[in-house]
Amino acid sequence: MEVWGGSRAFDQSVSSPGNDVRISCTPFRGEASGGDIYYVSNCAAGIITRFVLADVSGHGEQVAQVAADLRKLMRRHINTADQSRFALELNRAFSRLDLDGKFATAVFATYFAPTDHLIICNAGHPRPLLYRAAQNAWDLLDAGAPGTLAAGQSGDAVGIANLPLGILDPTEYEQFALRMERGDLVVLYTDALIEAADSEGRQLGESGLLDLARGLLPPELEDAARALRERVSAYAEHLPFNDDATLIVLHHNAADPPRLGWRGQAASFAKMLGIGAVESGPGIEG
Repeated sequence: MEVWGGSRAFDQSVSSPGNDVRISCTPFRGEASGGDIYYVSNCAAGIITRFVLADVSGHGEQVAQVAADLRKLMRRHINTADQSRFALELNRAFSRLDLDGKFATAVFATYFAPTDHLIICNAGHPRPLLYRAAQNAWDLLDAGAPGTLAAGQSGDAVGIANLPLGILDPTEYEQFALRMERGDLVVLYTDALIEAADSEGRQLGESGLLDLARGLLPPELEDAARALRERVSAYAEHLPFNDDATLIVLHHNAADPPRLGWRGQAASFAKMLGIGAVESGPGIEG
């Protein structure tokens, strides 16, 4: 069931199973809606929470209808257990629309409460930021990050993998899982933040945003969305963003998950990751 979803201006926090969540969305030039779509969905049992952040090419009200159409497709396919299959079906349905050359990058994240795993699938989107509380360290989050468990393409994979939605059908999507610890942060964001430029036109980029995140002090981690926005704005000399700008921040609170036997954990986790089985029992390493 949908908890939050839309492409309108939005700035709120809520607790979902295992995570405190902050969504901050500012459409281009203060318009009511834009091309960034945020979507949060919980299963009724509280075992699975799914997060989607998508960015339609273009910005502001001119792409708001395409964003609304993409959100409707998310609702239609959100219950697909395997997240890479969800991305594939979403891409297929989105490609059939009259897009007039538009496409959308997207990052999908599914949190599995019984084992504290976050499963990530990236469709051409900027890489999320990951903060590891135990190491007090930030990094970019992709399949090569330390501690990830990856499931690759299926044996009958066709075409180039992980393309933005609406570019090519068929295409395939890969995903990986990361086990979260108390205090860890994952920051999903749209490209307005990394395309922010200084007075000489130099864009911040992924590495620049990572450097800004590494400079956050412990009190700022409690509201990383606001702190990062402020630092990016300072880098761009407080000029308005040239695009819709959205962040979804997951702050892992390690709350007790719903009870589920280890065999059920393993089977459910494997199904979501798109693999037939996992060898370990409770507390699957990753």
